[in-house]
Amino acid sequence: MPGTDPAEAFAVVLGELPDLPHLPELPARGMGADLTGRTAALLVDLPVETTAGRWKLAARPGRDQRRAADLLSADLDAMQEAAADWTGPFKVQVCGPWTLAATIELTRSQNPALADPGAVADLIASLAEGVARHIAEVRGRLPGATLLLQLDEPALPAVLAGSVPTASGLNRVGAVDRSLTTEGLRSVLAATTAFGLVHCCASGIPFGLLREAGAQAVAFDMGLLRREDEDNLAELVEADLGIFAGVIQSPLRDAPLTQRSPRDPGADVLGLWHRMGIPPGGLDRQVVLTPACGLAGASPAAARATLARCREAARLLPELIEEGVA
Repeated sequence: MPGTDPAEAFAVVLGELPDLPHLPELPARGMGADLTGRTAALLVDLPVETTAGRWKLAARPGRDQRRAADLLSADLDAMQEAAADWTGPFKVQVCGPWTLAATIELTRSQNPALADPGAVADLIASLAEGVARHIAEVRGRLPGATLLLQLDEPALPAVLAGSVPTASGLNRVGAVDRSLTTEGLRSVLAATTAFGLVHCCASGIPFGLLREAGAQAVAFDMGLLRREDEDNLAELVEADLGIFAGVIQSPLRDAPLTQRSPRDPGADVLGLWHRMGIPPGGLDRQVVLTPACGLAGASPAAARATLARCREAARLLPELIEEGVA
């Protein structure tokens, strides 16, 4: 979300998404509020620090990691103040293990931790323990909520393809074996009893791998979905996994909102179901309509309007299914 005030962001989320609110992330606050830094605050017995605007493993805990922890604590306080009596589903999101390994550098090198299998193993173990503690804390603050844990993995396709750059940019870290990648995701997803989903706003999403890792839902940008991916996605749909379809474009800051009919996002998803050859009867039970990706680059007004469009599009989806619109 845009802005720097967690209470204000949370008020927008609760107001616009009353059926599935989430803990907002506010990267405009700087280092420690970014995707990597926010999750680094959760790491257990694995210090990190910043150097030249990048996160890297460190010899001892320092102020950078403490600042990230303080920002997250402020977010949790705002959440508890606004939603202590919440009794519905509630989503929290953290950086997944492979994107974390691709964006945190080694202690004595500018290469990503991904280049060192031992560092990756330590990172995954630390993250799994930290995520378990984080979910336990959220449950303590929102005792009536049903929690969803989202792992953000935008770098996952690059990790599998061996296209994550080294420090020089001249070489790439070798591709990580599919079984190791699957097990790393499984370790973090299995660390809690929260409903687990994996979000990837990149092309070439390994849908089958996510299912093997134990994800109960997948989230993706429909605009990046390739025709060759649709068969793999269809297998997840037929296996009754949840589908978070990023079908509402996220506006850039100060850019005018594209005027589309509120029916169009649902019609786009129905069209995908028809191409996959899947009857749409249970679509509205299985699918959540979401922004295509994050809203941090939008103006506050545009972010609010985008969330409102998600809700309106979801309200119309059952009507579209009944009408058989494709």
